[in-house]
Amino acid sequence: MVLRKSNLNDIPHIMGIMRQAQTYMKENGIDQWQNGYPDENTIKDDINNGYGYVLAHEESLMGTAAVIFDGEKTYDKIYDGSWLTSGSYAAVHRVAVSSACRNTGAAAVMMECIEKMCLERKVYSMKIDTHEDNLPMRRFLRKCGFQYCGIIYLEDGSRRLAFEKRIQAEMDHT
Repeated sequence: MVLRKSNLNDIPHIMGIMRQAQTYMKENGIDQWQNGYPDENTIKDDINNGYGYVLAHEESLMGTAAVIFDGEKTYDKIYDGSWLTSGSYAAVHRVAVSSACRNTGAAAVMMECIEKMCLERKVYSMKIDTHEDNLPMRRFLRKCGFQYCGIIYLEDGSRRLAFEKRIQAEMDHT
């Protein structure tokens, strides 16, 4: 498995993964991604801005995520808590895996690859948010070493639980 930048040819596959994730959330009573988000334009913007990544195994796409190193304005204010760090960070958004890859460890591999990418850039923090009802994602984040930090609000006013992970430079044995 390899994490690589996504390209415009990946969009149909990425949108398929997104639809699977939307269906999964709907079936599990999670009111996240139920309003058409993320749509194809969001994914195109991720690709055009250099934020889009896919986890690939041979020709098949197993997962997708956006990784943003130039800040996230909705993370500027956090309520009922605080971030663990105040320096540079990677904001991770739109994390989804193919339904065929759910519970296989593919999402954890994707997060590990994102961590390595952070270390290569000398960025030692990853921040992410999720809907409070998204218990599977919350469990996954804890399993990956993220800590709950507080509440953030999206641009549309939606409330999200914010998490951060400090990345240890131990992997960097130079």
